[in-house]
Amino acid sequence: MSKRATPDPVAVLRGHRASVTDVSFHPFNPILFSCSSDGEVRIWDTLQHRTLSSSWLHSAAHGIVSVATTPSLPTNQFLRKPKFIQIVYACSQGRDGTVKVWDFSDAGLSRIPLLTIETNTYHFCKLSTVKTPSALSKNGKESEFRRTPNGEIPEDKKDYDDQPCFESCEDNMHHEGLQYVALSGENSSQVEIWDLKSAERFVQLPSNITSNSSSVGNKDRGMCMALQLFLPSESQGFLNVLAGYEDGSMLWWDVRNPGVPLTTVKFHSEPVLSICIDGSCNGGISGAADDKIVIYSLEHSTGTCVFKKEISLERPGISGSSIRPDGKIAATAGWDHRIRIYNYRKGNALAILKYHRATCNAVTYSSDSKLMASASEDTTVGLWELYPPQI
Repeated sequence: MSKRATPDPVAVLRGHRASVTDVSFHPFNPILFSCSSDGEVRIWDTLQHRTLSSSWLHSAAHGIVSVATTPSLPTNQFLRKPKFIQIVYACSQGRDGTVKVWDFSDAGLSRIPLLTIETNTYHFCKLSTVKTPSALSKNGKESEFRRTPNGEIPEDKKDYDDQPCFESCEDNMHHEGLQYVALSGENSSQVEIWDLKSAERFVQLPSNITSNSSSVGNKDRGMCMALQLFLPSESQGFLNVLAGYEDGSMLWWDVRNPGVPLTTVKFHSEPVLSICIDGSCNGGISGAADDKIVIYSLEHSTGTCVFKKEISLERPGISGSSIRPDGKIAATAGWDHRIRIYNYRKGNALAILKYHRATCNAVTYSSDSKLMASASEDTTVGLWELYPPQI
């Protein structure tokens, strides 16, 4: 009996001249952003499978580590704009020690960034914007998510209730989503959270590391290699971070206690290279330089990260991972040129995609769960339609 044929991508996006390091879908429209190691960002029409715009946003000598998109802007003027205006901004992280925020309009990026943050970080760890629960209650919890990461209500929002411009908690969560990003810090064993509204570093995790020393809890962990910044509904508006380190450990941080993590686990024996939290912010998957993928749950009542399932790999190395917004499917990007698809709830393998001819660096899903994009060192981006969500 012959094996079932490997699914092919519905389209292959070509145009990059160097390794494609990351991809991010537009939150509303059929548009995809991709970035490469030579400093280029491309914007693609995922319906017509063509380039809409291309710009070198960082220098070719340093390249771009990651790109993210968000439907909000870290400036006071955005707070007063009507809800129906859908504004999207791209955030790019270069290995030149900067993070830049770009205005996206008319299918193009301005060559002059709205904001440039000098982070002085030169690592390969990708930045993380805020993951928020995809299904939010609207039972009076809006004020919790109008706070800053330390729980305070910003001065420019204290009259917010008198002149509301958002109608739901979900919209406020999206607004906060761009305002903060997490990075591997200038001290590579630290996590830094930056406020893009003020272009200032908000907090360092742990908070007790100096440039010449390491805290007891981090001295043997090595560099921070993977991050996920998130805002679970149980946190009362305070940011949380799940961080993966060079020694294979993962630490769960709450900014209310920047000196000590909520919990520490070590599911991997090699550096953790990818962390993804699901749409409920109650669990996720991790990939590393070893030969396994781990599915875990986040127990908010006890502040513990609980092992659920280990998936063994024939070949080691996972560069990226993504969980579909509907929480049913997960995907990983491997060093062995493969994209692997799993049933996220059960942990069983569904497909191995063998199109790419070099290391796969990233994989991501569209907000409607219909499309998946994969990025590879072979300079291509694959678009896939697998296991479509039930409507």
